[in-house]
Amino acid sequence: MDGLKLHDLRCFDAVVTEGSFQAAAIALNRTHPSVFAAVARLEAQLGLTLLDRGGYRVSLTDEGRQFHARARLALRELEHLQSYAGQLASGEETILRVVMGDVCPRPRILGLLSRFFAERTRTRLHLEYEAISGPVERLMESDADLIFHRANPSDPRLERIDLCQVAFVPVVAPRFLPFQGTREITPEAMRPFTQCVIRDTARHPSTENFFVLDGAHSCSTPDHMMKKELILHGLAWGHLPEWLIQDELSDGRLISIAGKHIPGRTEMVAAVRRRDRPHGPVAEALWRYILRRRHGMRLEDRRHDRHALRSQRRSGVCCQ
Repeated sequence: MDGLKLHDLRCFDAVVTEGSFQAAAIALNRTHPSVFAAVARLEAQLGLTLLDRGGYRVSLTDEGRQFHARARLALRELEHLQSYAGQLASGEETILRVVMGDVCPRPRILGLLSRFFAERTRTRLHLEYEAISGPVERLMESDADLIFHRANPSDPRLERIDLCQVAFVPVVAPRFLPFQGTREITPEAMRPFTQCVIRDTARHPSTENFFVLDGAHSCSTPDHMMKKELILHGLAWGHLPEWLIQDELSDGRLISIAGKHIPGRTEMVAAVRRRDRPHGPVAEALWRYILRRRHGMRLEDRRHDRHALRSQRRSGVCCQ
């Protein structure tokens, strides 16, 4: 068996798919004799009888059925390879690497990405999660094309599109604290209690202090969902993004302790990319797409803020 022809494999697949030589010839825009000859040549090269021609319609033999299953996989892989080559020739990326940071309101960012990539099936989204200084480190080390996270607005190497603000609220579970009142709580009063923090995923972690009390016992988690679970179960206290805990604040499963001594904090989430490196067609299209959608995200952000304020007033929560 030597020198199998792609044309012969495609003719064989078409006969099986269409059910006859004539239908295959029409589908391939070939003549009936050329399709018949291609299948016969393939059988001769393989030393196998692939089709049973004895009935009204051709059908696969047992060997033909097994061979066709593998042949279809090979043809499909070849189509992918040809598409990949076309993308390379046009300069279009086959993979776009995006990192979401821990401050992101995930439903909104994932919705934005889903709508964009639904129309760009030839480019695969490679999406990862990083925390604290991890996203920016990945971007600066060229391990990501784009990140959704906080970033230094004065860094000349970075270009950003501000999308929405995320409020972080210091919270505890009911009965976590042995004393009454939440508005005048001081860091000194909270120091005996375990504080839950997010682990920095960067290889070279930032020295910036993100809500951490010096001298307090702490535990760490990989993400805010795990952190939320620990706080809900009364194992620690900590700051959580307000979008993640709206329901728990409203129904009393979590209590804000934000006040003048332990204030909340607001972070600006932005789409960030390198200014000092070229960007492919798909990455550039995504950037323009985000620019067009940012106004809608800000309107949603304002509606969310009004809703959160009403909820806080109803529940007596004080958040700064």
